[in-house]
Amino acid sequence: MTLTTPFSERLQQPRKPSKDTLRIIPLGGLGDVGRNMTVFDYNGRLLVVDCGVLFPEESQPGVDLILPDFQYLEDRLDDIAAIVLTHGHEDHIGAVPYLLRLKPDIPVVGSQLTLAFIEAKLREHRIKPYTLAVKEGDSESFGPFDCEFVAVNHSIPDALAVYIQTPAGTVLHTGDFKMDQLPLDGRITDLRAFARLGEKGVDLFMVDSTNAGVPGFTTAEREIGPVIDSIFARSRQKIVVASFSSHVHRVQQVLDAAAKHGRKVAFVGRSMVRNMGIASDMGYLDVPPNTLVDVKKIDSLPDEKVVLMCTGSQGEPMAALGRIANSDHRVSVGPGDVVILASSLIPGNENAVFRIVNGLMALGAEVVHQGSARVHVSGHASSGELLYCYNIVRPKNVMPVHGEVRHLIANGRIAESSGVPADHVVLAHDGSVVDLKDGHAKVVGEIPNGYVYVDGSSIGEISEADLKDRRILADEGFISLFTVVSSETGEILAGPEIHARGVAEDTAVFEKIRPDIVKALEKALAEQTGKRDTHQLQQVMRRVVGRYVGQRLRRRPMIIPVVVEA
Repeated sequence: MTLTTPFSERLQQPRKPSKDTLRIIPLGGLGDVGRNMTVFDYNGRLLVVDCGVLFPEESQPGVDLILPDFQYLEDRLDDIAAIVLTHGHEDHIGAVPYLLRLKPDIPVVGSQLTLAFIEAKLREHRIKPYTLAVKEGDSESFGPFDCEFVAVNHSIPDALAVYIQTPAGTVLHTGDFKMDQLPLDGRITDLRAFARLGEKGVDLFMVDSTNAGVPGFTTAEREIGPVIDSIFARSRQKIVVASFSSHVHRVQQVLDAAAKHGRKVAFVGRSMVRNMGIASDMGYLDVPPNTLVDVKKIDSLPDEKVVLMCTGSQGEPMAALGRIANSDHRVSVGPGDVVILASSLIPGNENAVFRIVNGLMALGAEVVHQGSARVHVSGHASSGELLYCYNIVRPKNVMPVHGEVRHLIANGRIAESSGVPADHVVLAHDGSVVDLKDGHAKVVGEIPNGYVYVDGSSIGEISEADLKDRRILADEGFISLFTVVSSETGEILAGPEIHARGVAEDTAVFEKIRPDIVKALEKALAEQTGKRDTHQLQQVMRRVVGRYVGQRLRRRPMIIPVVVEA
């Protein structure tokens, strides 16, 4: 398949859509695994589908979360008819509190479990939302958008696809889905509804791409239970299982195995405790009698009776598993203990995850992960399932969503192989503007779109330049220079003082460069007339030291020069 618009090509911001056009703007999820969010714009009214976060990589030190760019919406908040959530994973709901901070009364629509998860999160942000619970088969109208909800199977209960009807055309958005034919909760992807909607007409099929490059069909969840059971059967000490805090099915399998082998389970991690409490209260999680205990009571139990279900499977340093690996948690592991990483590896997290694996193994624990045993299966449709869906729905146009560039391209090729014309396969990226008109969808431009970083209490204040400075500080170190010059005579009264941090060489090594700094400063001072230009003098010091450490020490530390007048 040939890309008609390469992902690297930048386009102009488009004109306003004509009256009979449905405009689709992905604000996240196309190019990354996470931060999923799409805006539908028809006749001045907006519908938002999903509003998730992306978790930072190692190249983004200090960042807590990455949000979609709300710039397109900030001046049009009153135009938003609703936020529709396809399911309750963080990469689809995690940014909702940050959008509702801008306008708290935007209706939030989703299934019961999804709304329960987001309502608990919003309480922490002190936001009381207006919510509408829907289920498969329901139809609701939000302004000009008539929405029908369809059951899909995923790694969390109550996931939904949404069929959006407007006078300009129809869209079927799958959300995240797979076609597990023997799901733990008996709730399969409703292919009969997909076929019915296909007969009715799907002008644009927006399809989950995360596993498009994986051949065949995704393994059934039921195959994981016996593997977990066998690990429990042979383990003679403590067992720690790490998973996503919203993976209800995986937690259910752990609870069942623990009950069978006479072990007690403690939830570790605030989000795990919160989400599993909600799932249990709502009947989505069946907790065997006398199986669950508070983590504070595990010290009174023998290790062979303990299972800890925790967060941190993606290598998050402050999550429970990361702190356990760093011996910075009330829970400890040692020789004979077993740690199970019951989740897939999100691209970009590999180094962080394996750092924790190494830390756990250094403590003596056995680590079981997807690469060594079938302790997790994906929640996303593989290429064989996607091909089935294309043949069932027979859409006029296809727009792959939810994945990195390689996933989107692979999904587009599957669509084309099913008979969708190449010029009807829309390969877009975050910020692309796609217009659906007269039964044809195409990219017509793009809007400004970037990462919005959450760093502590600040939102959007951290820039790429700030992150570059942080990377330099972490990798190359820091050198500060301090000099005092006379405001009257221009003489150097004190300094230059040189202080280095995070540089392996002793500070004494910089004594060799001090005469060169003084010489360069004296020359610059002699050339200045009138008021002293301290900024110029600072740059002189920066250049001299930067040249020295670059040539002699092969380093590029951050250099902060300070010149004051006295």
